[in-house]
Amino acid sequence: MELFRFTTAGSVDDGKSTLIGRLLYDSKSIFEDQMDAVKRASLKKGSEHINLALLTDGLRAEREQGITIDVAYRYFATPKRKFIIADTPGHVQYTRNMVTGASTANAAIILIDARNGVTEQTHRHAYIASLLEIPHIIVCINKMDLVEYREEVFKRIKSEFTDFAFHVFPEKDMRFIPISALKGDNVVKPSLNMAWYDNGTLMNVLETIPALNDNDMIRGRFPVQYVIRPESDKYHDYRGYAGRVAGGIFRKGDVVKILPSGISTTIASIDNFDCPVEEAFPPMSVTIRLSDDLDISRGDMIVHDDRPPRNETDIEIMLCWMNQKPLRPGNRYFVKHTTNDVRCIVKEVNYILNINTLEKAEGVKTVAMNDIASVRLRLTRSIFFDSYRENRITGSLILIDESTNETVGAGMIL
Repeated sequence: MELFRFTTAGSVDDGKSTLIGRLLYDSKSIFEDQMDAVKRASLKKGSEHINLALLTDGLRAEREQGITIDVAYRYFATPKRKFIIADTPGHVQYTRNMVTGASTANAAIILIDARNGVTEQTHRHAYIASLLEIPHIIVCINKMDLVEYREEVFKRIKSEFTDFAFHVFPEKDMRFIPISALKGDNVVKPSLNMAWYDNGTLMNVLETIPALNDNDMIRGRFPVQYVIRPESDKYHDYRGYAGRVAGGIFRKGDVVKILPSGISTTIASIDNFDCPVEEAFPPMSVTIRLSDDLDISRGDMIVHDDRPPRNETDIEIMLCWMNQKPLRPGNRYFVKHTTNDVRCIVKEVNYILNINTLEKAEGVKTVAMNDIASVRLRLTRSIFFDSYRENRITGSLILIDESTNETVGAGMIL
């Protein structure tokens, strides 16, 4: 069954956690003991209704403050798809959590309070979705029950968001749905209160949005993760290169190039965990066997010769800084890119982006936690990469502190 990942984004009290709770509740994806615990917690807090947000807000601080702090992952399935939900926080000080939760999403649900319309927070979340190249944007205009389900409110907010989005992600697939997460209108079941809307519920949209198109099927990219060389009589001559396909379609008989050596060879066979396959494509994990015995190890990349990746030591990235210790020019870090590990030095900070106003602050030398900045790195040796826009796997990397081994930054290669 096809797997679909989506994330939620929105301002404080826009109803992200309540929406996810409603999705789980109305799709019958909650166990009875979970529901009983939520009912008891809702009564204890004096809520008039069952607080479905408690299904995702599990930390004590989250329940006390009524906000989302950390990323909460939830899983459910329908007859058509399996889903992974990342409920991400909306506060500015949790931008790093938001970026982490949204980094692997196929779609982003951006919630807007129907009473408040498009706000600076909405701009910020939309920009982050654009920065992470999330291909599908679902704008849920929530709390329609508090504006008497009026169509003109929905149309006004849709027009405001469309005008802004034209400058941020003009080529993205956008859907607009009027909902009430608290009452359940247009979440899983069609709303009787909004007969003027007939473009499908949120669940219907999630089940029908295409997901396979989100992967790069053009540029062949296979980062080698492990060399399989069994020491047994049955597989005495077996030598395979295991990994996950990051881009393109690999077939038996294809002519491929090994990087960084630049040697060309052909694919002898492609194996998965139990049998050979004729072709491999993202995100399949397979073992590729080659016609020639070559010196290939972890960190090397098998590519199609007609569309090679870029190969440079100086790269420019958009960086989300995740550590309390700030980043400054001259700092040294480990870089993890696909299956490759190299060292780097920060050459310069081009600018820091104000994610509320989208203004660029140039001349700043320090990147603080939760800042998003354009940074230039110099690597100790070149890596093979694509831009993040072309390939979200070969175009992304993380920075690791050399002394603590902590992940301190997530970068998207420009």
